[in-house]
Amino acid sequence: MSTDRRRPSDRTYRVVVRLIAGLFRLLGLRVTVHGEEHLPATGPAVVASNHTGFLDFTFIGYAARERGRLVRFMSKLSTFESPFSGWLMRAMRHVPVDRWSGAMAYRQARRLLDEGEIVGVFPEATISRSWLVKGLKPGAAGLAISRSAPLVPAVVWGSHRVMTVDGHRSLRRGKAITILLGEPLRPAAGETIAGLTERLHIAMTTLLNQAIAGYPDMPRSADDRWWLPYDRGGTAPPPDVAAALDRAALARINQPD
Repeated sequence: MSTDRRRPSDRTYRVVVRLIAGLFRLLGLRVTVHGEEHLPATGPAVVASNHTGFLDFTFIGYAARERGRLVRFMSKLSTFESPFSGWLMRAMRHVPVDRWSGAMAYRQARRLLDEGEIVGVFPEATISRSWLVKGLKPGAAGLAISRSAPLVPAVVWGSHRVMTVDGHRSLRRGKAITILLGEPLRPAAGETIAGLTERLHIAMTTLLNQAIAGYPDMPRSADDRWWLPYDRGGTAPPPDVAAALDRAALARINQPD
């Protein structure tokens, strides 16, 4: 029996991709993808994206379909705990991540890379309330170095206007979504995880600046400036204030009942 025949079917994942593309059309989203050629057509890779909205993974997955690839995302454990979404996430071979014990997820992600898959990571770990790139966790760089896999920086801009933290959500049609993928970062001989993580942060920040500068939509009113960063004339909190809000939100989640 061939190796391909032994591998799990991706039929569920491909159906979900088609449904998501249909949802984008229903919402009238104007999705633009640039740099999809930086995703390898075959073989392993790690895709590291910024994180501003709840639907970011769907947009990165949408961009990857242009190359005929399916991304196996590392996602928080709670997504796998409901009967339906858990079944769906496992059928698509995504990776559950326990915030307090990530070793098992890390091993599973490395196995996927060994199988020639693309692993998707949000190295900021949580949504950035400033909409700018936060400090990055080392997992994405560690995976890339552990398997000498290309590390592809990516950003999504505009998804937070659809659904994100603090009750921001809107089904208003016609929003622009920009997805940029940058040139792969190749781990250099002897490069440390910290060094590659720093290069990744620079690459993601550069891409995000490009995405914001070229974004075709403007706020409709003064009250609609919430989705712009503080240094672009928006009312989003600056990074230090956003970090304090993150800590307060995490403390609320961890409070005993």
